[in-house]
Amino acid sequence: MIKVRILSDKLNVLKGTGKESGKPYEMHIQTAYAYTVNDAGEVAEIPEKFEFVLPKDSDGFISKPLPRGDYTISANAVYIDRNGRMSINPRLVPVAGSK
Repeated sequence: MIKVRILSDKLNVLKGTGKESGKPYEMHIQTAYAYTVNDAGEVAEIPEKFEFVLPKDSDGFISKPLPRGDYTISANAVYIDRNGRMSINPRLVPVAGSK
């Protein structure tokens, strides 16, 4: 289990126009910190900062930012992409009792 910590619900919003499509886009990005594991199986003492794009729901609306707290990566975050490669989309699940 990889522990992920979110310290703020602040978002970075990127807007622009697609280079090839010419269509406007908007991405909402949130910052989190992951306690990674080294080759010896030891959990890092200092977490690594990463960013993830908030997903859109079935109606095309962007999800609300995740609140401050501890999370883990959901099992359905791992998938096989269109090129047949294993990929991960950081879907986070709250850890009970965290804040």
